[in-house]
Amino acid sequence: MAKSDFDIYQHVTNQIIEAMEAGVSPWRKPWSGGEQGVSFPLRSNGEPYRGINVLMLWLAAHANGFGSAHWFTFKQAKELGAHVRKGQKSSTVVKYGTVERENDDGEAVAIPYARAYRVFNADQIEGLAEEFYIRPEPPRDLGTEADPELEAFFARSGATVETTDKPQAFYDLRRDVIHMPPIGTFHAAQGYYGTLAHELTHWTGADKRLERFKRFNDRKAYAFEELVAEIGACMLSVRLGVQPTFDQSAAYVEGWLKALKEDKRAIFRAASEAQKAADFIMQSVDRDDATKAKETGAIAA
Repeated sequence: MAKSDFDIYQHVTNQIIEAMEAGVSPWRKPWSGGEQGVSFPLRSNGEPYRGINVLMLWLAAHANGFGSAHWFTFKQAKELGAHVRKGQKSSTVVKYGTVERENDDGEAVAIPYARAYRVFNADQIEGLAEEFYIRPEPPRDLGTEADPELEAFFARSGATVETTDKPQAFYDLRRDVIHMPPIGTFHAAQGYYGTLAHELTHWTGADKRLERFKRFNDRKAYAFEELVAEIGACMLSVRLGVQPTFDQSAAYVEGWLKALKEDKRAIFRAASEAQKAADFIMQSVDRDDATKAKETGAIAA
C-alpha cells in the first residue's frame, strides 16, 4: 500500500474492532491481568499520550506483555544511546497537526491532518536508563471501607453525590446529581469508586460543563455516551490508582462494535471526549485545591 493510500482512521478502527471481537476492549484489558500495575503510556520525554493513543498503546502493551509505561521511536532510542532489539515489531500511534494550504480565495488556511508513526516500548529496547523500565504500581487494595483521600477527591470535583438505599448508580441530568448506593452495598470499595468515576464522567457532559449531551444528541448518542463514560472512567482511575468497574452488558459492546463499523472516526471521537472529561475533572479538583489554599493563606495572613 502506498503511503498516500494509508488510512490511519480505518487502520486504528480495524485494530480496535478486531480486539473487541476477540473479547479484548483496549480500555478494559490493562486491568484484567491481575496484580500488574496500570499507567498512562508515556512519551520519551515523560509526557503522557492522550486520547486514541492511550487506547492503542494499552492494547499493544497487553497483546505483547509489556510492563513499562515508556515508548520511543527508533530514533529517540538511538539518541539515548540505546537500541531496539533485533526482530521487535513497532506499535502504531497517531500524530495530529495542521498544514497550511491556499484556498480558492488565495488565503492561507490551516488544514488538520492525522498520520501514523511507529514506536517501541522500553521493554523492546536495550540500553535505556533504568528508570524507563520501572513498572507501575498495582491498583490499591481499598478493602470495604470508604477511603478518606478518594472521598475528598470526588468532593473537590464539584459534583453533587446523593446516596440512598436505591440499588442503582446513575447521573440524573435533570437534577444535575449523581446517585450512588451506599458504599457498604458494594463487594469492595474499589467497585464503588470505579462506578463513581463512571458516573462522574457522565456528569461532565452537562451543558454548563462540556456540552457533550448537546453536541451528541442523535439516536446513537446513548451508546456513544456510555462508551465515553467507560473510557473516561478508565483514564480517571489510572490517575487515582483504583480499578474501574466494568459491568456493561454484551448489548453495549455489540452497539459499540456496530458504531465503529459504521464510522471509522467514532472511536477517535469517543477517546477524545473521554480525555476531555478526565481533564475537566482533574482541573476542577485542582481549581478547588487552589481556592482552598488561597483562602487558607488569607486567613493565616
